Amino acid sequence: MSQSAKRVVLVSRPVGEPKPSDFRIEDATVPTPGQGEVLLRTIWLSLDPYMRGRMSEGPSYAAPVPIGGVMEGGTACEVMDSKNPGFAKGDIVLARAGWQTHAVSDGKGLTKIDPKLGPVSTAVGVLGMPGMTAYTGLLDIGKPQPGETVVVAAASGAVGSAVGQIAQIKGARAVGIAGGKDKCDYVKRELGFDECVDHRDPNLASRLKEACPKGIDVYFENVGGAVFEAVYPLLNAFARIPVCGLIAQYNETEASVPKWASSLMRNVLTKRLTIRGFIVSDFASRHADFLRDMSQWVREGKVKHREFVTEGLDSAPAAFIGLLKGANFGKQLVRVGPDKA
Repeated sequence: MSQSAKRVVLVSRPVGEPKPSDFRIEDATVPTPGQGEVLLRTIWLSLDPYMRGRMSEGPSYAAPVPIGGVMEGGTACEVMDSKNPGFAKGDIVLARAGWQTHAVSDGKGLTKIDPKLGPVSTAVGVLGMPGMTAYTGLLDIGKPQPGETVVVAAASGAVGSAVGQIAQIKGARAVGIAGGKDKCDYVKRELGFDECVDHRDPNLASRLKEACPKGIDVYFENVGGAVFEAVYPLLNAFARIPVCGLIAQYNETEASVPKWASSLMRNVLTKRLTIRGFIVSDFASRHADFLRDMSQWVREGKVKHREFVTEGLDSAPAAFIGLLKGANFGKQLVRVGPDKA
């Protein structure tokens, strides 16, 4: 009898917030690898905000997930069968297998995971794409200097938590913005940020100003919306703004012009601001530097991380919907199958 597999496919393109009905969980047969291919079993699936963009059809830096196609996603997988000389059965690899329990790959784009660096789950977390996003966006674009103030939105999340801790390693002052008292307490007490402000506070702008008495030199943008409105007046001359995400705006159905838009370009000129959007793949050449530095910082306890895990592939749609609403506390992962390591 053939082994059974599961996959989550996109049924419809969301209008506004994604709904459970936009996804369908399908049963499938475990595929058989051909010559030069490997069979992968998904252990960990990473859920990330960028996936909301892949559900839409508009122009972007990557092609959208087709209707009826398997949802896009980074994974840590075990090689179950190999007809590719570069991989052996039992290897643990980083892949883009998507939201499914099993996949076949020709080996291109697969990277073997070094178990000495940390638990397998960290390969799609602090030692994977989210960690490298924080590392390259902050260091290559933000360029924090000792004594400067670095502000990061979504500070308890996978990217934001790493940004603030790296900023402190580089001698900067780290101020986080997060949702709710528990997350703010975690960011300040557990991660060691200098301050953390609750974005749900009706006095967000004044609270942030109190937390940043010398203004803001680097703002790592993950959110947009009302958070950016609070940050904008506090930006110092020559401030740098790496734009990683705009989660507050992903579900918008109508274009709106924020009140600060008319003054943005004037401030870019008069304050000599640097605003740069980026995709982590822009810095692919920095991967070895990232892995060397981040793995060392994690081992030394200089960078702490937290995982928010749901169990089973069936949980992925609800977990993703929750992620976009800030329901997760730390890096959102789905344990798809047993992690033997």
